[in-house]
Amino acid sequence: MAAEAWVIGAGPAGLMAALELARAGHVVHIAESMPSPARKLLMAGKSGLNITKDEPLPAFLAHYGQAQDWLTPMLADFGPEAVKAWAEALGQAVYTGSSGRVFPVVHKASPLLRAWLAELEGLAVQLHRRWRWTGFDGAQLCFSTPEGDVAVTPSVVVLALGGASWSRLGSDGSWAPILAAEGVKLAPFAPSNAGLLVSWSAYMTRHFGAALKGLRLSAGGFSLRGEAVISARGLEGGGLYPLTPALREGAVLRLDLFPDLSLAALEARLERTRGDSAANRLRKAGLDAAKQALVMEVARPLPGGAAALAAVLKDLAVPHQGPRPMDEAISTAGGVTRDSVDEGLQLRARPGVFVAGEMLDWEAPTGGYLLTACLATGRHAGRAAAGYAAGPAG
Repeated sequence: MAAEAWVIGAGPAGLMAALELARAGHVVHIAESMPSPARKLLMAGKSGLNITKDEPLPAFLAHYGQAQDWLTPMLADFGPEAVKAWAEALGQAVYTGSSGRVFPVVHKASPLLRAWLAELEGLAVQLHRRWRWTGFDGAQLCFSTPEGDVAVTPSVVVLALGGASWSRLGSDGSWAPILAAEGVKLAPFAPSNAGLLVSWSAYMTRHFGAALKGLRLSAGGFSLRGEAVISARGLEGGGLYPLTPALREGAVLRLDLFPDLSLAALEARLERTRGDSAANRLRKAGLDAAKQALVMEVARPLPGGAAALAAVLKDLAVPHQGPRPMDEAISTAGGVTRDSVDEGLQLRARPGVFVAGEMLDWEAPTGGYLLTACLATGRHAGRAAAGYAAGPAG
């Protein structure tokens, strides 16, 4: 028997949950506070929509840190291969880049989203725009809408309201006090996939916007190859994002400026520049202007000996003031804790209400990991909610 299901939030997790509920034969409504759905997805797609990462599942799962064992069943059911198949089923051919990242051939989010919304419309899913959820009133869901306050009484609910970053796109964390009042345990929000605040001297002004390429970045025992960009407020870029959890806890950012050169080889190169000025030694060693400036900014006075200078350049410590503010981060850590939901992502404190996406307390770096987990948890919650709505006989 068809039940009335409401999904709150029209981002990737919410749309996937709605799809599963509709496929199960339920009457589905989506409430979205913004004028249009999936705004964060569209923003991400402006630079080429990275939908997943093509790598073996164990390596893929390792990027979810402490939440790995929690998310593993969901990602095993809907991982990289399934995401690629899903996009292609919507008519969006994909390809895998040299880094393993998977993109639609058109490099845009809008065609994928249009096809997805068309599929939902074909299943009679109703999308209510500018409907802001304001809380519960007993069994009712309450909304503020352009037509005034509205209350509905659904059979089942999936919450997919996002985290607490990019509030201008709809993810503002305003749902947290509502769930806390219901007895739901929440981990505090914190910035994730964020730039790093660094207090530069005036000397660095001329290098704002310059790229730092060919780095090995390390913090808190984690290390990766990547890039960063010098900005007026510090450092930006994908090379920093996987390090955000460690940097958030105060770990020092360390850069190897010569990751393809051994310490001994760099020392030999520097030995040949003995007697030159510090600036010339850095230039002759192979550092471009941006890297030279960074070294002079954070490591002066430079040691004169080749061995000591090589050690600095292979392990450059960059003082910082932590990640950028939460609303400037790509995503957030924190949210509904694992012990607040059952295996189907149903709130223990509120039966019949399921949670998906960035509302849950997990984090992952960019590179396809964020979007894949949003899709996977949305699908998982949608299927569990569909089963709940169908009742024991369903």
